[in-house]
Amino acid sequence: MDTLLSMRVFRAVVELDSFVRASERLNLSPAMVSKHVMHLERHLGARLLNRSSRHLSLTEIGKVYFEQCRDMLANLDEVEATVGRTTVVPRGMVRLSAPVWFAHPIFTRVLAAYRTRYPEVTFDIDLSGRVVNLVEEGFDLALRVWQPAMSTPTPNLIARPIGSIEFHLVASPAYLARAGRPQTPQDLARHAMISYSLLASGNELRLDGAQGRETVKFQPVLQSNNESLLHAAALDGMGIALLPSWQTDADLAAGRLERLFDNYRLAGGTVHAVYTSRRYLSSKVRTFIDFLAGEGRLGQ
Repeated sequence: MDTLLSMRVFRAVVELDSFVRASERLNLSPAMVSKHVMHLERHLGARLLNRSSRHLSLTEIGKVYFEQCRDMLANLDEVEATVGRTTVVPRGMVRLSAPVWFAHPIFTRVLAAYRTRYPEVTFDIDLSGRVVNLVEEGFDLALRVWQPAMSTPTPNLIARPIGSIEFHLVASPAYLARAGRPQTPQDLARHAMISYSLLASGNELRLDGAQGRETVKFQPVLQSNNESLLHAAALDGMGIALLPSWQTDADLAAGRLERLFDNYRLAGGTVHAVYTSRRYLSSKVRTFIDFLAGEGRLGQ
């Protein structure tokens, strides 16, 4: 049997979680779909799928093989499209890592708009706030925010800027009544600071104002890569926090938080799409990154 075709059949079975649905997509009989999967298992000398009358699941070796198979076929589709000047329809699952504060209606609207255009693409999104290892953990891309002072991606990663997000220095009225309102950015060194560990480099912030850039050094009373924790701490009056506007707009309007230094901006709060360096990027990842950089408008 054609091993390459068997790989495409296997990918469809896993993505659709069904031999029958895979047969319908590929215009093959269910029996032929089953034969292709068995051909792969004989060829590899390993079971790829656990089958029952109602459920399919990947074995451990099947999970590893599926990830490699999916990426290889996506790259092959791109090559064939380039050579044949045909259009590849993006399909399959995009595994994405993003900061916690991306759990917001602005981002879900972007996802919905993208899927309206490319309905055969699905998403598996990690919003844990940790910096994932794209290669070892099988992620297609990550959305991350860098300042100029922050470390850049490792050499085998590409970071493409896709938009800017405003970050505000905010504090609760209770904290400001107790500790006083800082008059200059340098006053922050004497305040209780709540720090986003992925934005602050060496407990340092860079703020751009009318007189140029100011570098502020401080010692945080709380530091985390989880913005939800920092947000809650600011609301509870623990200190001054640097948070994305997505998280603070409603609190500012309601008076639960107050913004400090309206005439300053965080230097370089740019969102980057980070992905592994590949000569042929899969169409699902490429079109999603292009959409974010263009029509997605994450910064608005």
